This record gives sequence, C-alpha cells and structure tokens, in this order.
Amino acid sequence: MDIKLQINELEAQAYAELEGVASAAHLEEWRIRYLGKKSRLTEILRGLATLSIEERKTVGAVSNALKLGLEAALGQREASLRDGELALAVSKDAVDISLPGRPFARGHLHPVAQAMNEISSIFTAMGFEVMEGPGVEWDYYNFDMLNMPKEHPARAATDTFWIDAPPNDKGWKMLLRTHTSPMQVRTMERRRPPIRIVVPGLVHRYEATDATHLSMFSQIEGLAVDEGISMADLKGTLHEFARRFFGPERRVRFRCDFFPYVEPGAEMAVECAVCRGDGCRLCGGNGWIEVLGSGMVHPRVLEGVGIDSKKYSGFAFGMGIERIPLLKYGVEDIRHFYGSDLRFLRQF
Repeated sequence: MDIKLQINELEAQAYAELEGVASAAHLEEWRIRYLGKKSRLTEILRGLATLSIEERKTVGAVSNALKLGLEAALGQREASLRDGELALAVSKDAVDISLPGRPFARGHLHPVAQAMNEISSIFTAMGFEVMEGPGVEWDYYNFDMLNMPKEHPARAATDTFWIDAPPNDKGWKMLLRTHTSPMQVRTMERRRPPIRIVVPGLVHRYEATDATHLSMFSQIEGLAVDEGISMADLKGTLHEFARRFFGPERRVRFRCDFFPYVEPGAEMAVECAVCRGDGCRLCGGNGWIEVLGSGMVHPRVLEGVGIDSKKYSGFAFGMGIERIPLLKYGVEDIRHFYGSDLRFLRQF
C-alpha cells in the first residue's frame, strides 16, 4: 500500500479514536498506540528506506506534521479531561440551598440506661431520692451489715468476685459488689429516718450467662425507713411502680420468699411479655418472670446502724434493670442488650 495513503488512514483513525477517549487510562493507551516507540506511525516511518530521496522528503514532512498534530491533540484532550473531572467534583460538592438538609445519625442512650432513668424517675415522683455508691465494696457492707452469716453461700468464690487485696485494719475484705444494697446501710449510718432512697448501679455475680442471667448487670434497690411503715406500703409502692412502667393491663404477682436482710420477704413477678402467661422459653414455661426481691427491713439491720427497730420500720427491694425492658418490650434474650448489634439497639 502507498505510504502516503497509510499515513492518511492512520491520521483519520487516530483523531476518530481520540474523540471517544473518556478517561486518563484510555488516553494513555491511545498515546502508546499512536505516539509510542512501537506505535503504528513509527512502523510506517521505517518503510521510508524503500522510497526515493524526493519521496522521503515529502513523506517525512507529512509524518512529522502528523506527529506534531497528534501530540497537540493529546495535550488538548488531557486538559479537557481534567476540566471535566474538576467540574464533576465541584458539582458533587456543591450545595443546593433549595434542598432540605442532610440528616445526621442521632445518638441516644443505651436501652438499659433508658430503663434505669425511667425507673428512677418513677420512684422520685413517689418521693424517693436517687443515690449512688462504690462498685468496689467491703464485705462488711455487702454481707455483714445485711445480716448475711459467714457461711452464706453468696460469700463463696463461686458466687462472688473477690478482689485480690489484703484486708484492711478492721479485717474487711474487698469485692465487686453483688448488689447495690450496701448503699442502704451506708445511708442509714449517716442519716436518721425518714429515709427514702433508690440506688442504681452495676453489680457483679459469678454465675452462668443465659437468656435471663448475666455475670455483670445493672440493679436498682430501694429503701424506705420511717415510723409506721408496713408490708402494705411495700406492696402498694411496687404495684404502683409496675402500673406506671408496664401499664395497667400487665399482671403482677407477689409471693413469699426469703432474704437474710428482710423479714418477712417477698418476690414480685410480672406476666411474661412474650407468651402473656401461657409459658415459653423465656419464662421457663410458667408464664411469669421474677423481677425483684423485697421485704421488711430486718430489725438486726436497723439496730446495726443505730436505728431503734421498735420505733421505726422500713421496707427494701432490689431489681435487675435488664429484666425490666426485657419484660416491657418482649425481648427474648437478655444478652441482646450487650451484644453491640446496632440493628437491635437502634430500636430503642
């Protein structure tokens, strides 16, 4: 084929392909194909040796002009692509003030913290004061002052997390509190009746984890001490709490129970939110879930802090906070609250 014809065809083909280049990567491929050391133009120029001197001059001039033209076109296309990318970037970052604002994800309290706040607000509305105490406690306050004997199984290393530290000069040992009841004793040591407090906080118990139990959980305990307080006051207070938190339609059950620091003692159970009393895996098939233990403060506990048990009486109760939203919302496993699954937590 005539070399001039080849150059003309190459020129037409190169410009046509350049018009369709839409990215820097494709533009580099085009440059290599038409202007590189092994390009088609280079191959054509190698055939000049077969031409006469006059033809070499003519074809050489045409080839150089084509090379310069392609290089100029390459530069223009590069600038065009850069301008296009810049315009696209600007358009993406541009703000259309006529559009509504972009919503941001809104943080909120953990469902257990929400339940703790709601429970505390219910009791404060009934005249109780919210107090907090240390998470690392002395066995004196955690067990001794709550009328729990030395041989009580809760003191064993299989039930309680003990701190590996020497006893103090009074012989008290340190532990992770198993309930927030120690703060009841600390309060009665400092104050005289009337006393009405609730104590929320984290507690630790060395026990197996399942659908309704955790080794670390939140608890809120209550105490009321005054003249003439009776079991009827305890039952009325807890029934009113259940009515406000769960709603008037949820059934509540009280049954006798034993706790060392109260006499008499009672446990309160709430109708299972999943099966509504028919029985399921969550409630163990009996239709009820125990939410708290309670009772009248044992006279020994009152006398131990210097309160006259013949003049004053009181009631106390303690509940695991995780079980409360478990029952209110029908959650089937208490471990969901600490699983860090945002799909679950965002529902609250």
